[in-house]
Amino acid sequence: AGMAVLLSVLPSPRCLFDEPVRIRVAGLQPQQAVTLRASLVDESGELFQSHALYRAGSSGELDLSRSPALGGSYLGVEPMGLLWALQSKTPYKRLAKQNVLTPFCVDLEVYEGHGDMSRLLGKCTNERWFLGEGVKRISVREGRLRATLFLPPGPGPFPGLIDLYGSGGGLIEYRASLLASRGFVTLALAYMSFEDIPAMPESLELSYFEEAVNFLRKQRQVKDTGIGVLGLSKGGDLALSIATFLPGIKAAVSISGSSFNSFVPLKGDGFTIPVHPYDLGRMKISDDSGLVDFSDVVGDHTDPATWDCRIPVERSLAKFLFLCGLDDMNWKSDLYCRDAVQRLQQHGREVEFYSYSGAGHLLEPPYLPLCKVSIHRVLGMFVHWGGQWREHAKAQEDAWRRIQAFFWQHL
Repeated sequence: AGMAVLLSVLPSPRCLFDEPVRIRVAGLQPQQAVTLRASLVDESGELFQSHALYRAGSSGELDLSRSPALGGSYLGVEPMGLLWALQSKTPYKRLAKQNVLTPFCVDLEVYEGHGDMSRLLGKCTNERWFLGEGVKRISVREGRLRATLFLPPGPGPFPGLIDLYGSGGGLIEYRASLLASRGFVTLALAYMSFEDIPAMPESLELSYFEEAVNFLRKQRQVKDTGIGVLGLSKGGDLALSIATFLPGIKAAVSISGSSFNSFVPLKGDGFTIPVHPYDLGRMKISDDSGLVDFSDVVGDHTDPATWDCRIPVERSLAKFLFLCGLDDMNWKSDLYCRDAVQRLQQHGREVEFYSYSGAGHLLEPPYLPLCKVSIHRVLGMFVHWGGQWREHAKAQEDAWRRIQAFFWQHL
């Protein structure tokens, strides 16, 4: 029968989730047609799959970093295509890690031919972790704080980060655990819809976020040169507010956020930033699918009558990085980012801004597949996030590099 077919993941079948791998097949016939399939079952039992058609080289070898896919979930040379193209069997599911102490296991299989996938030639498993070797996960319930602290191995000192997700709420840890695996002490912080924190609080208190900053600053392993904060969506405007109103914040990243305070009033010491006017009556619900387009609910952010809802970022001493997708179907993030960037530049502040064509609202760590539509946990509706598969995947890789480089530079 000649050589057995060997499917391998290099340099190791175990890696961090944000690490690229080389997928190779050896022992095929020269020019043999094969189908590669990736399968991942998430923690709720949901199956995500992708597949691609390939042809072996003249030596019977196949290397996804060199060989083009000829069909299937994607086309062309895409070394990590099998990962970023994973799609749920049930529509509208989002792949997100709940328990960062266990990996996602991606089963890779190679089948004969470009058709019925009846003959399995070889298989292997890629274990993709969200927690690096020696990173500690510590649950934090101190004072009002509802958070999880991640400590890289060793005495440090390391730069300290606060990590915020969006208005869907909960305590989301997988981005924070990956950042800790890359050398940041990271505090994943819940502020909506978690334990005793209501789904839609009447207001958010700046003092809550100050508690988080103070908690982080007093950790032994945290550098005393200042704290960084990053947020996605609603977390993006909170990151701007924290960097503007709280002392000691050196760097802030807003992903798909806005330049004004959205949805919940923010109470500071002797002042309140009201909610930017919005009208849920302006949601567009498509008849056939019941999907919600949310992008027009917010009033005109250039109307001076709304300027008391703005976050006065130009007062901040922090450095800023804004990231957004130009195919965001949920939020006019490019428009809102430009507003903040313009104000910062007018005041001579340093700011970086990258907008990605073909990328949607949910810019996540790399190789998490695009989620175009999923249920919003607080609204209880299926919401359109936008994005094109390949462009979104490339944007996530680039954004992840930029976020880390930005924090290393300024912290």
